[in-house]
Amino acid sequence: MKADILNVKGEKAGKIDLPEQFSENYHPLIIMRAFNAALSQKYQHYGTDPRAGLRKVTELSKRRRKYRGVYGAGRSRTPKKVMSRSGLRFHYVADKAPQTRKGRVAHPPLVEKVFEEKINKKEKLLALRSAIAATIMKDVVSRRNHKIGNISLPLIVESAEILKKTKEVKGLLEKLGLTDELKRIKERKIRAGKGKNRGRKYKVKKGPLFVASSDCSLLKSAKGLLGVEAVPVKNLNVTLLAPGGKPGRLTIWTKEAVQEMGKDKLFTGEKK
Repeated sequence: MKADILNVKGEKAGKIDLPEQFSENYHPLIIMRAFNAALSQKYQHYGTDPRAGLRKVTELSKRRRKYRGVYGAGRSRTPKKVMSRSGLRFHYVADKAPQTRKGRVAHPPLVEKVFEEKINKKEKLLALRSAIAATIMKDVVSRRNHKIGNISLPLIVESAEILKKTKEVKGLLEKLGLTDELKRIKERKIRAGKGKNRGRKYKVKKGPLFVASSDCSLLKSAKGLLGVEAVPVKNLNVTLLAPGGKPGRLTIWTKEAVQEMGKDKLFTGEKK
């Protein structure tokens, strides 16, 4: 499969053979499974204090002829705390049991709970290749509400890795015909709920993803735009290509990244 190469002015500069990763079949269910498995690795373990609700001193004997026993006194056998006494008469308050006031929780969350979902290595690579192939499917990309108009996919640009300033990257996107996309990702909304007080006041839309070959200046300059991300081709994953488990993110590839993917046979499970 061949694709057009564009220069930084948005003009055609040649053609390139796409590697086999772009020819993978579209598997949205496998992509969602791989996304959920990756997301589960980020869950923070939580649980209650092991001594929560158990710090009260309760003394109530369950033996028949023991002092403060429960037999023959018409008392329930729930653990009780002595509030006051007069001789052999006691004023008890049920405590320490799950159903009692200020007692412990019956089945509290445990730190030992396993959140991580497992996924086979071959299945994970299949999901990643399928997500890569989805970036050149116009109907799938349009389904994510990207404003691409009549632009042909994939978008492969040469000489883009030397861009050092954010305004140069913005100019490149405009010359590629993504002006409407820049307007879309510029809008942000205030988050509902307590997240406003926890450092995530605004909800930002996912914009284009730049994929470069290595540690170049484009990786830093592209991140200056709201909603735009940049990543080396070796660090690609399903969470970047399919945010929320929905494939078809608008992806801009550099010529060097495509060549490196084909040369090193990335994400195929084969050795070069």
